Amino acid sequence: MKTARVTFSIGVASVALLTACMHTGDKTQGTATQLKAAAPAAMSGKCDDIAVKFKYDNVRISSSVAVAAGAVAVSGAPNAPKTAYDAPAHCLVKGVMDERKGTDGKNYAIGFEMRLPIQWNGRFYYQANGGLDGSVQVALGALGGGPLTGALHQGFAVISSDAGHAGNQNPSFGADPEARQNYGYGAVAKLTPMAKNLIATAYGKAPDRSYIGGCSNGGRHTMVAASRFTDQYDGYLVGAPGYRLPQAALAQVWGSGQWRDLAPETPLAASSLNHPFVPNLKLTDISLGFNAQDRQIVADAILAKCDALDGVKDGMVQDVVGCQKIFDVARDVPSCTAGRNGKCLGVLQKNTIAKVFAGGKTTDGKPFYASFPYDPGVAGANWAAWKYQNSQALDPGALSYVFNSPLREVKAFATNYDELHNGIYAKPAGYSESSDETISPPNHGKPIYMNALQKRGAKMLTYHGVSDPVFSEADTRAWVDRVNQVVPNGSNVVRHFSVPGMNHCSGGPAADQFDALTPLVQWVEQGIAPQSITASVRGAGNAGGVNAELPKTWAANRTRPLCAYPAVAQYKGSGSLEDAASFSCK
Repeated sequence: MKTARVTFSIGVASVALLTACMHTGDKTQGTATQLKAAAPAAMSGKCDDIAVKFKYDNVRISSSVAVAAGAVAVSGAPNAPKTAYDAPAHCLVKGVMDERKGTDGKNYAIGFEMRLPIQWNGRFYYQANGGLDGSVQVALGALGGGPLTGALHQGFAVISSDAGHAGNQNPSFGADPEARQNYGYGAVAKLTPMAKNLIATAYGKAPDRSYIGGCSNGGRHTMVAASRFTDQYDGYLVGAPGYRLPQAALAQVWGSGQWRDLAPETPLAASSLNHPFVPNLKLTDISLGFNAQDRQIVADAILAKCDALDGVKDGMVQDVVGCQKIFDVARDVPSCTAGRNGKCLGVLQKNTIAKVFAGGKTTDGKPFYASFPYDPGVAGANWAAWKYQNSQALDPGALSYVFNSPLREVKAFATNYDELHNGIYAKPAGYSESSDETISPPNHGKPIYMNALQKRGAKMLTYHGVSDPVFSEADTRAWVDRVNQVVPNGSNVVRHFSVPGMNHCSGGPAADQFDALTPLVQWVEQGIAPQSITASVRGAGNAGGVNAELPKTWAANRTRPLCAYPAVAQYKGSGSLEDAASFSCK
């Protein structure tokens, strides 16, 4: 079985980079190495030849076909508002790796597809997918945040995989130790050298530059790759990373119990939520104690307190950190004195909201996950879906099979939080690692591995919606702070971009359409570190799909700069409130 990491020689030609991206940057200093730009190349043969020519241990190519330039449909792709993306003419290669029988008696393999553009830009992109994986998503290099194109459109060779198991959102693969490990990091370790060999077969050379990226679990995959495979990738695009996925799942289950306990306070009639994946299956409606109207009350209170911190009232809270210092639910949200009337919240409601936003804790008060920032995006539909539905439909099963040891049945509204927390760090018989060791980046509490990335000239760009309901944006900022504590000139290797109002990977009252890959490439290959990235809302007529949660007072094409943390977008004092040019990062 060939799983060892493979290093290829790097081409030395310099070419023009990708199409201009909307960002500003500056030359970074102090990096040991400045990597050279990738050189383009054309495919050396026909698509049909790849399946015949390519040989790699434990890999079976099932098909290799030519795909004409045009729109490629994306059915059920995670975190992508669009249903189709434009793609250049390319070869679509499908196959499996490491076919085997698991210890649970089930058949396993790492399924993958690669899309190889006929006219290649010399770069490789590993598309890290979301959720529990289990299906091979279309390898277009979806970038998160709702951009109009992906990496394939920009000329990258792109791979996508199911991370070593079949069955979308089915956690039972965790009963097999190798399948769990493949999900954690093994699939990336095995597929990366294979993909580089396949690229060399198709183009006559290995990729000059390699990138990996994804949102949610894809962001976790990317952070794990940065810690474990520091010599394999030059750029890491990390979106809303669930890098402490087991702990976040436990926080979801814990939180669902808090919302359920709150629900009886409301006088509203009982109802049921639809299961997000199982037709006709109903879930307990735990939204009744903090419903859509209530969430809008909180969102409005946050705006009233924090909107003007950036110098102008525009319906957006740009100063995320500053807002957390001054906003208080108990004080700043109107209180009901004679029952709920759609304009206020009760004491129990406020206490529960404050408790959940402060983060999950064991019975002795020990936090097992991060706090969540207050942000107007709490009114978003995606926020509610994760807090009220997915916390019942996804997280208990994931804790049962993948994120806990020993394997156990975890039901919705489980209350054995201490036991489940201890199980994240336990190592059961037959498993070489705890779930925390398998799923999370090693030493994420002290990420000294980022020194190795900086030394070789690699870069990481992170982005995260401030109102992400499942993975805390504050947790990502805290990790970046830790990098800056252990890595000299840490901003030369990682830069973080908060996305105000955005929910999980997209959506919410936010400017959630942006291309973060292009500035990452420019940083890696030209040394131009991004100071800001211009993001746009998805209003009426947007080619990437319309965001129905945008306030009616916003222009359909409003833009804002996403500023490299800790800078904040500040209004210059003049100019249109709909134009990013009227704001600067300070």
